[in-house]
Amino acid sequence: MRNIQRRSPVSFSSRPVRTENRGHWMVTLEYEDEGTGPYLIDLSHRPRWDLQGRDISQSAPFDIAVPEKPGESRFRDGVLINRMNGTQASVWHLWGDAPQILDGPAVTDITEASVFLALTGRNVFSITEKLTSLDLADPRKEPPVIFQGPFSHVPCQIAVLERDGVDGTILLACSRGYAFDMVHVVLDAGRGAGLRPAGENAFSGVLKSRNKNS
Repeated sequence: MRNIQRRSPVSFSSRPVRTENRGHWMVTLEYEDEGTGPYLIDLSHRPRWDLQGRDISQSAPFDIAVPEKPGESRFRDGVLINRMNGTQASVWHLWGDAPQILDGPAVTDITEASVFLALTGRNVFSITEKLTSLDLADPRKEPPVIFQGPFSHVPCQIAVLERDGVDGTILLACSRGYAFDMVHVVLDAGRGAGLRPAGENAFSGVLKSRNKNS
């Protein structure tokens, strides 16, 4: 059997110190000198799907009902489902073992077609306000919640997973071709806040806590 090797479009200058081969992806669990955050984390290896259809409100991927209204998100058992519009939703697998593959005429696997990043820790909303006019810290929108719009002038899906003042966790997805520029502009915007690349382990504690409370 041919040995398939999938590669993330994201590249950090930090040196990996712990890695894991998972589902043909080389996943970095920890980088050298991660510090205490805030962190920028590459999650591009995490499975993601796009759902489209007239009856999308009747869908329940992984037994989780698609939210009824555009802009709403639902998180359970490590899976985040975002309602984009009347006929479209995104499904992001964030934590735990790889789930059963979603399949069907209304499903498109977008894992390898997009960049997927997490911003988590102190002052992340102070960082993102430099890069988008979207009010990700809007207190009227209770996490989890999905936004669509420009982030550093790039069309993105932006999910706020948790928020505590200017601290929290934000997930960012955009076309794979923007990976290099997106990583560099985010790290540059967060330089004064101490933003550093981190491996997936830095994200695990956030997800375990959020999953428990969802």
